[in-house]
Amino acid sequence: MTTISSIKVTPYLVADLLAEGERMPVNVHVIDHPDARILVDTGIRELHPAAADMAPRLYPLREQNFDFASIDMVVNTHLHFDHCGNNHLFAGKPIYVQRRELEDARSKQDYTINEWIDAPDIEYVTVDGEFELLPGVRLVPAPGHTDGMQVVVIETGGRPIVVGGDVGVWFGELDGPSSEGQLRVLALNPEAVWLTHVNEAWRPRSV
Repeated sequence: MTTISSIKVTPYLVADLLAEGERMPVNVHVIDHPDARILVDTGIRELHPAAADMAPRLYPLREQNFDFASIDMVVNTHLHFDHCGNNHLFAGKPIYVQRRELEDARSKQDYTINEWIDAPDIEYVTVDGEFELLPGVRLVPAPGHTDGMQVVVIETGGRPIVVGGDVGVWFGELDGPSSEGQLRVLALNPEAVWLTHVNEAWRPRSV
């Protein structure tokens, strides 16, 4: 197994949503790898009637001195609207997604905002199962939140770091795992798991 000790994960807050009366952050994550820069999920594009009940507040990447040109590839953990809304900003760059996820997003009603996943010039690279994205970085299916959910596993030479999207929406879901994806992530004995809707990384309680 290839490991890369110099990989860094940086979260960017791109929005927050109203969920059960409280504000829930929406983070995307940049993985700095010696061979490439990877963006995991892209956040929310704009205010949209389909998401009006969650009263999104946006913090656009364009206002955060984000270096769009430096991103070499994008990973969508899944294609709910708050994870794929800015895919269009990376048109022409490969966007990796599980084939099952893309099929479900395109075929199921009320799954996502369809014009966001199929904006002009978006180039999806569909994968089936585990996939080595770069040395030390692999995509791993983690079904539960959606059937086609995937996480990014980073081998650093010690315990892995996971960028997990919505494999857990809050820390309690990893403290008491129930889905196949959550159990699969915890079986990796990760050092940390970055989630979309929490600002800090989850870490096992024993650490």
